[in-house]
Amino acid sequence: MIEINEEIIKEVFQDREKSAKKYDYGMVIVVGGSSLYTGSPVLSAMAALRSGADIAQIIAPRRSADIGASFSPDIITFPLDGDHLLEKHLSDLLRLIRSAEIVSKNRVALVVGGGLGRDKETKDTVYQLLEETSVPVVIDADAVYALEGRKIGTNRKKTLFTPHLYEFYALTGKSLSTFSLEERGERVKFFAEKLSSTILLKGEYDFISDGETLEVNKMSIPYLTAGGTGDVLAGIAGALLARGLSPLMAGKTAAIISTKAGMLAAEEKRDSLIATDVIEKIPEAIRN
Repeated sequence: MIEINEEIIKEVFQDREKSAKKYDYGMVIVVGGSSLYTGSPVLSAMAALRSGADIAQIIAPRRSADIGASFSPDIITFPLDGDHLLEKHLSDLLRLIRSAEIVSKNRVALVVGGGLGRDKETKDTVYQLLEETSVPVVIDADAVYALEGRKIGTNRKKTLFTPHLYEFYALTGKSLSTFSLEERGERVKFFAEKLSSTILLKGEYDFISDGETLEVNKMSIPYLTAGGTGDVLAGIAGALLARGLSPLMAGKTAAIISTKAGMLAAEEKRDSLIATDVIEKIPEAIRN
């Protein structure tokens, strides 16, 4: 097991070439949100932008997309009719992803799951989307539940799962609540190999594995319990995937950035910390 630290940030964020242009550092498409959980995709999109992505686009049910558009002019939004993600939206999703691949010259990644809800048609649509696209993807939150009990396709080498303990159970059918921290890490590695993907298990320690190596972030912080901090982590990871990093490198770097930004925010906010506080500290976490 390899312990990771802040040095990994320096490996990723080096001085840019003067000839850099739009899309060189990626486009992130966030698929999430519903009429109830409106903020999740906004948090992921803003975190992606603060983590260096050139473009962030939200595709979400109308209320959630409109809130994203009003939150920041930096976010591109595409509103979908209805309160939830539905089967009729699949063609639009695939078309927009394909367009993004073309315009960005394949510097695109998806972040799927935050705030979608667990309506059956929504889960069916998410499953179909993940089966029909092969771009790098962060599968988080409700998108994990969309895969519960289903066969996961063989094109998941570009996939980064970001579950907490309950979502890990939904994904694998294995509860880790009674396992020691070390045993949890080994199970993450086992299931990453089994699923031919990369898993970032969030918790007291973050464990990241692609099935071959197992890495751990021990920079634990008890203030990242606020709703939305997982969406922030997913957005950071999406930006790193879009930049061209492997799912393993994106996952472990995102874990460190999220934790470090959380620590910086907690110095001021402590128990009052909210997800947007973490986003505000991402530039400082990257810079220092």
